Amino acid sequence: MSVMPLSSLARTSRAASAGAAEAACLGLALKVTGLVECTGEVHVRGIVRGRINAARVVVSAGAFVEGDIVAREVRVAGRFDGRIFALSVIVDESAAVTGRIFHNQLSVERGARIDGRTPWRPPNFFESLDQLPETMP
Repeated sequence: MSVMPLSSLARTSRAASAGAAEAACLGLALKVTGLVECTGEVHVRGIVRGRINAARVVVSAGAFVEGDIVAREVRVAGRFDGRIFALSVIVDESAAVTGRIFHNQLSVERGARIDGRTPWRPPNFFESLDQLPETMP
């Protein structure tokens, strides 16, 4: 399964910003199973089971994502179970994260819950991330 390299996401993110594109919103009543791809920003307010590829992902308080997120920036305020691959990750105080956060910069607010690992990676790890690593034990 191929994944859009983060270098491509950066270009499409800048292009979307230049055009003042709005963020895609997956609302409270929406349940998505499978692959969500967006060249800009995605706000998850409902439930996603699968993978999200985007320039920026926000998992809102009350939302649930199970699977993988590949993005330049990720902010988690809701529940997340899986793997995050992002240069910059912010875990809000209301977040409950289970799994792995592969990051270059990580910010965790007081009160956030993380059950898993948070391995640091250099920026070039994300630029050459054409395929996701297999699930690790």
